[in-house]
Amino acid sequence: MTLQILYHDAHYVAIEKPAGLLVHRSPLAAGESVFALQLLRDQIGQTVYPCHRLDRPTSGVLLFALDPQSLKFSQKEFAEQGCEKLYHAAVRGWTEDAGEIDYALKQEEAPAKHQAARTHYRTLKRGEVSEPVGRYATARFALVELSPKTGRTHQLRRHMAHLRHPILGDTRHGDGAQNRFLRQHCGCQRLLLHAHSLSFTHGTTGERITLQANPDQEFEAILAKLGLEEGRYEGGRKAPAKLRSLP
Repeated sequence: MTLQILYHDAHYVAIEKPAGLLVHRSPLAAGESVFALQLLRDQIGQTVYPCHRLDRPTSGVLLFALDPQSLKFSQKEFAEQGCEKLYHAAVRGWTEDAGEIDYALKQEEAPAKHQAARTHYRTLKRGEVSEPVGRYATARFALVELSPKTGRTHQLRRHMAHLRHPILGDTRHGDGAQNRFLRQHCGCQRLLLHAHSLSFTHGTTGERITLQANPDQEFEAILAKLGLEEGRYEGGRKAPAKLRSLP
């Protein structure tokens, strides 16, 4: 596998991580042998250090440092929320135009403890499909832009589930009926969460750098089947989209 490189200089390299690829070795996936860190190291011929993490099923912008000094600088910036991260996600139902989720989350490794967590969201598009899902005659979906203001484990997935608009394809925090519908009618076997852009400060030059990765063709094809390709919907009732077979 050859990784798509979005940015590369003497101190940093950023890639477009495919969905399903682990960033590095994990005891939770002991049988895996392919990782973004290993692939990128071999591809550019030097040691790389991940500045942050993306969940395995999440695609999009992933930043690595090429030396310990740059790594230390960027890890501090991520920890202090100096980096701006924007994600795109397809969710169940029609979300409000915009809002903030301020909801503390239990630490997954220590459930007795809670951590403050905030996420801003903005609705980009709304869609409706004329197929019954569960007890509803039609299925409504939204494409949202998510901006995490804290960095908690599975924050976006857990916050959208708390809002009753779980991210589609999320088998841990999502909606089982919606996920079955996606598998049966859209051929969707993945989480519809994409790290769309990342803005960070260069640890050596001080320059503010913004990187962007567009969703892959599979992600876009699924959005089209959910009626989310035609632009933002501003209210009233939209004619439900007809399902189309993926190529």
